[in-house]
Amino acid sequence: MFQEYFLTIAQGIPTSLLLTVVSLAIAFFLAIGMTFLLSLGSKLLKSAVKIYVILFTGTPLLVQFFLIYAGPGQFQWIVDGPLWYLLSNAWFCAMLTLALNSAAYSTQLFHGAVKAIPKGQWESCAALGLSRWQTLKILIPYALKRALPSYSNEIILVFKGTSLASTITILDIMGYARQLYGTEYDAITIYGIAGAIYLVITGIATLLLRRLESYVLRFERLEVEKAA
Repeated sequence: MFQEYFLTIAQGIPTSLLLTVVSLAIAFFLAIGMTFLLSLGSKLLKSAVKIYVILFTGTPLLVQFFLIYAGPGQFQWIVDGPLWYLLSNAWFCAMLTLALNSAAYSTQLFHGAVKAIPKGQWESCAALGLSRWQTLKILIPYALKRALPSYSNEIILVFKGTSLASTITILDIMGYARQLYGTEYDAITIYGIAGAIYLVITGIATLLLRRLESYVLRFERLEVEKAA
């Protein structure tokens, strides 16, 4: 019985991982773009980005899933439009929700890292005659390295957030668990297995991300040791 439950629920692992990877990839580039806008854009663009961030960080992810999946169908002009093929697809809506949500949080992380760049580095670039745009292109990779520990947590949160995709009919890990519970009614075993799968995957991902952090930040540690 346990093995049968596990094999059934494990079918959702590829869907959960694919949702995570695609959502994070889109969210990363959206966040980079919005970080540039917050650093360089006009007041209007900055206000638009801030409103977007407030909306997606200030409302529950579950509500966002339902609004993006069920909301567009209430507008006939969307149903008749070319985008309805995508917006009527549950997987696309789940991916879009996770991407937009993660982009909002990632923008906060990246912009915070940019603002934390030492003033001397900005002054050095200005002394070389670089524009603020050119300076940002140079300094943002440095800021991203500094933001990596916090961004690692965001990656884990997005993966765990995929569990909510089952509420809009996605057969991910939780989707198969919910489907199985609907026929077997063995909540402790079924959801216990689902939780264990999430725990193992997040544990492996955390270890890999910590190794990546150590590799990326190793030069900074060397500089600190030399300075000491």
